[in-house]
Amino acid sequence: MKLRHRPFHVFPLIAFGAACLAVLPARAWWNPDYTLRKKITIDATAAGGGIQDPIGTMPVLIRLSGEFNFSAAKDDGSDLRLIAGDDKTPLAFHIEKFDSLLGEAFIWVKVPDVKPGAVTTFWLYYGDNQPDKAAPGAADAKGTYDGDTALIYHFAEAGKAPHDYSGNNNDADNGALATDGSYIGPGARFDGKTPVTIKPSDSLNWNDGAALTWSAWVKVITPQANAELFSRRDGGKDFVVGVDNLTPFIDINGQHVAASGALTVGTWKHLAVVGDSAKETLYVNGVALATASSPMPGLATSITLGTDTGGTGAAFVGEMDELEISKTARPVGFIKLAALEQGGDTAAKVLAVGQDEQPAAGWLSGALGLFGVILKSVTIDGWVIIGFLAILGCVSWYVMITKYFYLNAVEKGNKEFLKQWREVSSDLTALDHSDADNMKSLGGRIGGKLARLMRMSPLFHVYHIGSDEIRHRISDPRYGRVLSAQSIQAIRAALDGGYVRQGQAINGGLVFLTISIAGGPFIGLLGTVAGVMITFASIAATGEVNINAIAPGISAALVATLAGLVVAIPALLGYNYLTSRIRNVTADLQIFIDEFVTKMAEFYRPGAEPATELEVSH
Repeated sequence: MKLRHRPFHVFPLIAFGAACLAVLPARAWWNPDYTLRKKITIDATAAGGGIQDPIGTMPVLIRLSGEFNFSAAKDDGSDLRLIAGDDKTPLAFHIEKFDSLLGEAFIWVKVPDVKPGAVTTFWLYYGDNQPDKAAPGAADAKGTYDGDTALIYHFAEAGKAPHDYSGNNNDADNGALATDGSYIGPGARFDGKTPVTIKPSDSLNWNDGAALTWSAWVKVITPQANAELFSRRDGGKDFVVGVDNLTPFIDINGQHVAASGALTVGTWKHLAVVGDSAKETLYVNGVALATASSPMPGLATSITLGTDTGGTGAAFVGEMDELEISKTARPVGFIKLAALEQGGDTAAKVLAVGQDEQPAAGWLSGALGLFGVILKSVTIDGWVIIGFLAILGCVSWYVMITKYFYLNAVEKGNKEFLKQWREVSSDLTALDHSDADNMKSLGGRIGGKLARLMRMSPLFHVYHIGSDEIRHRISDPRYGRVLSAQSIQAIRAALDGGYVRQGQAINGGLVFLTISIAGGPFIGLLGTVAGVMITFASIAATGEVNINAIAPGISAALVATLAGLVVAIPALLGYNYLTSRIRNVTADLQIFIDEFVTKMAEFYRPGAEPATELEVSH
């Protein structure tokens, strides 16, 4: 009887292994399609901005330059995404400027609930490796600002009428002179002759005593007496923000308050006015320097930037950037943080852009990412070698897995057979009066479920051979229950033949492992040599000799050797493990044969009386 080799389906195990790899510990990563991210930190603690006043939700400016890998992002920055600190929630943002060639970008992002005296973090993702697959959180200028924002000018229109990014459509009627090198990207330059006018609208109408926040970045080029930056008048009511030489001031219904000597020529300063029903406060670089005890007047007229043809003030000569008007009194911390994080010199103190990070567990994603780049350079001959090695690897894994479960069944069957053998081996002659089936089943001890288990036992199959040989000889009435030395020798030969056949069944398939062990590295080396030859031949043909021309081809050629080792190493380990277990099984088989022959010689020794006819008839 031939020992059955029960097949085992390898594909469920492969799927299980892939699932295990998928759940390896990894860092949180918002979207696996993105290859890079940076951690953005807003530090309002004493070590950073030292802001203890309320801040709230606000648009934050991110300046990107040398610390950002522009070559990994799209040329227009359309693959950028801003994600909250939970690494799940997309944040509204928009790009004011993104110049890959110059390596400069200005991005505005809406950061919710910035806490005073604390650190707030969020993430900048870029490097989308699936550009055709839309990711949530695309640029949204209107969503960057809250509903209280009435007007936002970036002055990035190159001399055209400034566009309102708040979504309220408060675009200007005309543009100021353009300047590329302003404070935050492009800006507006005023020469004292070209004011900018803004039509009234519902979102820009102010009621008496209404809350208001006005802010802008200002640089004085030529000091002028009573130069007006922003003016709005309606009869006897007015609201004016200006600069008297180098002193910023506000006029509200005739009340004039100023912050003496707060500005310098050629230096950018952040001016802000925050008003409510009781007072108006003038801030310079986030510091309150003057207060007017007058409520905001109700105004619904047009607005003028740079000068006021209807007033008595002078024209402003200088530059302006980032004009913002809100219909609410922004918190003190909001003004301080805006002045600090938007400032080119002070931004690094409160806003930090971290190093590039890669997805998942680092080693896995990084290796897979680089490996993907290498695979793109593999030539056709390399893929042929890799494909052959893949087939060889699958076969070797199939042999190892099926052989492992097969040996488990063999050892279990042998163990159960030896247990039953110990009960009958003390007197084999007790079995020879039974019929053939009873003798083969060890006196009826092996049957049913146990019989199915015994089919996997080489010892049981060798016992069958021995029992058949004994029964054949003792059934002859001329000899009775006696076995001669020659008969014992013949039975021993039959058992040795069974031993060889069982050994062949047990060792079946291991040849594929030896082929993988010996042939895998050499086949891989063949692919590597061919790939290197093709690479150098290509270099010789093109005449281009540099690391960028050589590295992809050499690295791709080495993939074949790597594939050969990946096939050979597991096969070597599996082969050594399986052969050690097979040696144990064959050793048990040899021991059993020796024991069986010894027992047989003892109980069927020569010199016994031949069986009578009555005994034979039985």
